[in-house]
Amino acid sequence: MLEAGMKAPNFTLCDKDGKEVSLSDFIGKKVVLYFYPKDNTPGCTRQACAFAGAYDAFKEKGAEVIGISKDSVASHVKFAEKYNLPFVLLSDPDIKAIQAYDVWQEKKLCGKVSMGVVRTTFIIDENGIITKVMPKVKPDTNAAEVLAEI
Repeated sequence: MLEAGMKAPNFTLCDKDGKEVSLSDFIGKKVVLYFYPKDNTPGCTRQACAFAGAYDAFKEKGAEVIGISKDSVASHVKFAEKYNLPFVLLSDPDIKAIQAYDVWQEKKLCGKVSMGVVRTTFIIDENGIITKVMPKVKPDTNAAEVLAEI
């Protein structure tokens, strides 16, 4: 399990425009890296919209917001356009970054057990070091909690 004080695992994934983006591209900036289960679902939409609403405040604090799910680039395009999401959305269909950050876990829903992304947020400093791990966050309060933290 990743913890505060550890180096954040680097990754390279495609954004909604099909451009490759690496975590190392953001050295020198704070990064709010949040993993979420699925585009256009109620909780994930509320979480993304909360980050979008606070985006200017994150930028003022020198932080970049990056959302990652296993949805396709095409799905991210529709999601970002529908809700005017100004931050980076990355597609991880092979769940490489998702597994590197240990957020691919067993989940239980209505007695059914399956594997999926556990909604988790990482705050990463300008040197690529994790300063805060926020597991099993609530979609409605996550953005405000992160903003208060940085």
